[in-house]
Amino acid sequence: QVQLVESGGGLVQPGGSLRLSCAASGSIFSIYAMGWYRQAPGKQRELVATVTSGGSTNYTPSVKGRFTISRDNAKNTVYLQMNSLKPEDTAVYYCNADRVLTSRTLSDYWGQGTQVTVSS
Repeated sequence: QVQLVESGGGLVQPGGSLRLSCAASGSIFSIYAMGWYRQAPGKQRELVATVTSGGSTNYTPSVKGRFTISRDNAKNTVYLQMNSLKPEDTAVYYCNADRVLTSRTLSDYWGQGTQVTVSS
């Protein structure tokens, strides 16, 4: 059984920073990509950033230059450093693990979500 556990959300003032972490646990052989998505109230879930096992990254345009995604393959952990936060970044942030290979399955997994609130 694979689980994703997120941490690092919270309340921050505009212009502040937060760092999200997501660790995947279980009998994992490999994970193709890990990433972060977010969902604001009344809106659809959207991609924030992804990183492959080879280190290739992808960002939604609104966070480029402010957010940095990184990954520790040995720990099956992905991080999202968020700087210069804006009120429009307020959302529940979800961790995703894409194409997780175990001894039995090849599947995608989601974390439970962590709230990020940017407000003065």
